[in-house]
Amino acid sequence: MGRIRVLPDRIANKISAGEVVERPAAAIKELLENSLDAGARRIRIEVARGGKSLMRVSDDGHGMGYDDALLAFERHATSKLRDVEDLSSISTLGFRGEALPSIASVSRLLLETSEPDAETGVRVEIAGGKIFNVEELALGAGTTISVKNLFYNVPARKKFLRTDKTELAHVASLVTHYSLAHLDKSFQLINESGPLLNVTPVETMRDRVYQIFGSETLDELVELEEVERELEVAASPYPTESRAKKQVYRLRGFFSKPHIQKLNRNSIFVFVNDRLIRDRVALKAISTSYHNVLPPGSFPFALLFLEMPFEEVDVNVHPSKTEVRFRHSSFVFDFIRDALRDRLIQSKPVSQLPLPKSPQQPGVDLPYSENTARAEMDGPPPEDRPRRVEVGGFALKTQPTPTARIDFEPGETFAPAAPAPALDREAATEPDWRSTPLPERPESSRPHSRERLVDPPTESLGDLSRLHPLGQLHDSFIVAASPDGLWLIDQHVAHERILFEQVLAGRMSGKPEVQRLLMPLIVNLRPEQQIAFDATAEELRANGFEIEPFGHGTLAVKATPAALGPAETETLLHEILDTPEKELRELSLDYLRSQTAATIACHAAIKVNMPLDMQKMRWLLDELAKTDVPMACPHGRPIALKYPTREILKAFHRV
Repeated sequence: MGRIRVLPDRIANKISAGEVVERPAAAIKELLENSLDAGARRIRIEVARGGKSLMRVSDDGHGMGYDDALLAFERHATSKLRDVEDLSSISTLGFRGEALPSIASVSRLLLETSEPDAETGVRVEIAGGKIFNVEELALGAGTTISVKNLFYNVPARKKFLRTDKTELAHVASLVTHYSLAHLDKSFQLINESGPLLNVTPVETMRDRVYQIFGSETLDELVELEEVERELEVAASPYPTESRAKKQVYRLRGFFSKPHIQKLNRNSIFVFVNDRLIRDRVALKAISTSYHNVLPPGSFPFALLFLEMPFEEVDVNVHPSKTEVRFRHSSFVFDFIRDALRDRLIQSKPVSQLPLPKSPQQPGVDLPYSENTARAEMDGPPPEDRPRRVEVGGFALKTQPTPTARIDFEPGETFAPAAPAPALDREAATEPDWRSTPLPERPESSRPHSRERLVDPPTESLGDLSRLHPLGQLHDSFIVAASPDGLWLIDQHVAHERILFEQVLAGRMSGKPEVQRLLMPLIVNLRPEQQIAFDATAEELRANGFEIEPFGHGTLAVKATPAALGPAETETLLHEILDTPEKELRELSLDYLRSQTAATIACHAAIKVNMPLDMQKMRWLLDELAKTDVPMACPHGRPIALKYPTREILKAFHRV
């Protein structure tokens, strides 16, 4: 008998389910995308124990008839594809026809659905992939899918689920970011403690961010208004035809100011054509846009929405549909990197005191918050679960509202779910869902006599020329005043940024400022440094060094950059040449160029514990204001911090 055999359907279905349904959030993602594809305007998600015991997704979409409701649980049954050509331009979020049968094979599932004009709807009950009850009954238009006891029949998979709080954090993150991608929809997320998210349709993404996170978080982000770039591509696959067409790419979203620093990429969220993805090209482009602004190993918070022609991206790469492949990946990389970098340079965001706490501690590499990390260490949360949930390091701004009760105790069979008030379809007394007003931003009250103390805030570090230097703190930090606050400027890193951009400008123009040494400086190299010198010699020359071999393992330095004193030259060369050979091979020309310029600037800049007179402090502030990136030194350390006048007044209880 041969060794190869076909697996039974019950085993194959569970294996396939593991590819699509990794955890409760993955199941909710599939159900949520189905609701959006069905044209739903309002979507309600209920979870118990982070989704492990109950997940219920209700929508007011177009629903299904009797035959479609049964076909939906056949593997690869879909309404979104007709032939193989459709795979080259997929415009829907779902298309494989794997989600519902995969979820149903590892849970107890209840489907209740009805088309808008139908007299009756259909109710389908499934356990472990087997249908055991189908009936017609009166239902409102739309679909409700309830999933209980996820992985009840796959114990090996169930034991790998994390704590309730961790699974809830994944669910909250998923729903939050889909609500940010679909501004014209209403989203509700509810758990045992009550509503976690409750948003109504809005006009702009800024309104949605305010709805979800509040004004304090909004103030920590830089908005990227829609930018677009055209790509010219061949209109025909045949090279003899020279026709070409233009493809338009658009990008919008929010990203954090430089002082918001994460320890991993888990706070970066990218949507492509409203599909949440995890893509190396996009992640690398976002990290690169912060080069020389964030310290190495730190990452920003980013929420970006990329729109492109459907045929330019392949979403049929993985069953979970979170991985994609771009047809022109280098163009996408450059577009994202340049758009963020240009906006960062344009905005020059201000870092204010007190700085927000980092949401993650060193060594913790978890998806969304320090609370999640604590939950993993402390075990399951108590019954009175806290309502606070963080997404990307920012807390959701929860709004307590009345809601229907969730069935917490899973049973072998289902009782009909009570209709949720907010989704009571066709109810004549229900207020128009579009008329729900946004919460107004509260205006801070203050005595009329104090208004003159608070000037409009400085929104950009390009306004550094408005600062009036008062003196130094410990001969290391410049203390300055502006109409709207008190400032601290690190004199070393400020001068470092100025010199860095000057060195780069000279390097790019091919005319670096050079000073010749009266006597050549002899530098001895170790063998590994000699290898590094061979790799960086051209870049050193372009930055103003004149270096010649002077015997075995020895160099003679005849000229250095003008900003560099002879005393620092040998130390600087050793620092540059101590880069491991492996890293040198991986460094691009741009990185090598900026790394060399940053090292030169660091050694040439004024130091801490160095007294400065008022004239030098004034010059430093004026020159810093002229730089492209006055927010951080080339190594990512902050340069200037502002303590706003309003915060000072609050501290003295004057407002």
